[in-house]
Amino acid sequence: MMKIGVNTVLFKDFTLRETFAAISRAGYDGVEISAIQGMCEHLVLDNWAAQAQEILALSKQYNLALLSMEVTVLDEARLEKAFAAAKALGIPVINVGPGGKSGDEATLKESLATLKARSELAAKYGVTLCVKAHVGAAIYNTPTTLEAMKAIPLDSFGIDMDPSHIHRAGETPKESLKAVIARVKHIHIRDCKGLGPSPGEPGLQTCGRGDIDLFGYFKVLADAKYEGPVCLEVIGPSQSIEQAITIAAESMGFIRACLKNLSIR
Repeated sequence: MMKIGVNTVLFKDFTLRETFAAISRAGYDGVEISAIQGMCEHLVLDNWAAQAQEILALSKQYNLALLSMEVTVLDEARLEKAFAAAKALGIPVINVGPGGKSGDEATLKESLATLKARSELAAKYGVTLCVKAHVGAAIYNTPTTLEAMKAIPLDSFGIDMDPSHIHRAGETPKESLKAVIARVKHIHIRDCKGLGPSPGEPGLQTCGRGDIDLFGYFKVLADAKYEGPVCLEVIGPSQSIEQAITIAAESMGFIRACLKNLSIR
């Protein structure tokens, strides 16, 4: 069964305890821990061991699985710390961005080579590195995602499929998902109003408020019997705790309705 979680970046101004409590109240199965320097470091990778017991205790107290971690960067030293932390905490997936520039063949080749090397390192720690197509980056649409899948035939590498980036690339997310589902090991979920370049203010990223056919997207996941993490990732300006809980709870209600209609929950 799919595990539905929230990336803690939505609660970037709040403590881990406040964040876990809020996500639990909203009815989620788990969390994606944000370790993004300059945006949200709920997990400080330079000193992750000092936080490990607190995170494990919060996971148990609030009955929230540790589904994934978002790091974004491809820096080897930082990712090795992430892999070590993930192994110790039992986090199976580490999510990164591809880097590079859209339409630039040289940076695409560089990105693929780096992702392959980092995936080989991930394998040594028994974890999976996932990358998603990202607006403006070297991997930004379905064709470049397929290139990554071909270039990196490793079990420790997977695709993090985010419909909002695919939507802003001018594609239909549910159709693009069908093309790459064989290697999808993580889903970042959110809605998107318009074609960007940004996904819109946080409230409009709430599942069901934008233009993406998210029910159709979940149907593709259901038809493929996908059982990996699906984590709400809402970015942008800081939200009050009430605003963040509203986004999380409304999104979970929409997701639960989709899954119930598909006879999954």
